[in-house]
Amino acid sequence: MKIDLHTHILPQDWPDLKEKYGYGGFVQLDHYKPCCAKMMIDGKAFREIKSNCWDTSERIKDCDVAGVTMQVLSTVPVMFSYWAKPDDALDLSRFLNDHIAEAVANSPDRFAGLGTLPMQSPDLSVRELERCMKDLGLRGVEIGSHINDWNLDNQNLFPFYEAAEELGAAVFVHPWDMMAKDKMPKYWLPWLVGMPAETTLAICSMIFGGVLERFPKLKVCFAHGGGSFPFTIGRIEHGFNVRPDLVAVDNKVNPRNYLGKVWFDSLVHDPHALRYLVDLAGRDKVALGSDYPFPLGEHHPGKLIESAYSDDAELVEKLLWKNAADFLN
Repeated sequence: MKIDLHTHILPQDWPDLKEKYGYGGFVQLDHYKPCCAKMMIDGKAFREIKSNCWDTSERIKDCDVAGVTMQVLSTVPVMFSYWAKPDDALDLSRFLNDHIAEAVANSPDRFAGLGTLPMQSPDLSVRELERCMKDLGLRGVEIGSHINDWNLDNQNLFPFYEAAEELGAAVFVHPWDMMAKDKMPKYWLPWLVGMPAETTLAICSMIFGGVLERFPKLKVCFAHGGGSFPFTIGRIEHGFNVRPDLVAVDNKVNPRNYLGKVWFDSLVHDPHALRYLVDLAGRDKVALGSDYPFPLGEHHPGKLIESAYSDDAELVEKLLWKNAADFLN
């Protein structure tokens, strides 16, 4: 059995958002040839996707080939639209969440869902989170590694954290809108360098800002194996110890204490890195995540786990599905 915690889905199409909302910056799909589309932003190509990004029957076929029992569906982070007017972002979030809920309802044994929220408006986010959990039957939400100029320690976001904790909503944190991307125009560096840094920014913000201390029952999972955080925790802890005047400003708890309290997906692409991550985070806090259907993902979900722990069937079972089931309640 496998539960893939980290997969992305889009509707096959949606209204012209520039025309609907009266300004640009939104994604549209250009179905320029069969089984393929370009994600376009103001006439410029952002990414090319295949029909398995929207066709659930194709997803299920791919899952059957890889032995994936269930995918957890979330939107593509570029759709977050945190920069948009809050009411427009809410409208778009509702559309995307309804689509995910429909996919889950049509195949409840194969899909679970995470919603998206207009996080630039915490009040609207709480309202849509309640709808996701109470009306749509989703398991939680996916949020970005920052919200425009807010890092995840910003107190404006605390009402959202409080609501997520109270509702038992899983919060999957995904990097987006990578830092310093203007300094990395070549070699796909925003995705290779910026993404790991974004996830580390998110983790450190939630730790040092006291989010995880103030909301101890909040269930948070960080994508891409926690980015560079697991491999810089020594430096982060050392900084906490030697310069508490700069680091321990809002939270006096050692950052290492939160290991074992948050989840990470398994998407690290290297068996040594996976073993290190599991040793660091704990056997119960790493869950299969493939980033399906994108090329930076694991193309055969679970293969890395199965090969890294071929001699530990109990741990393989935890990593392939039990930890994800725990995270998703």
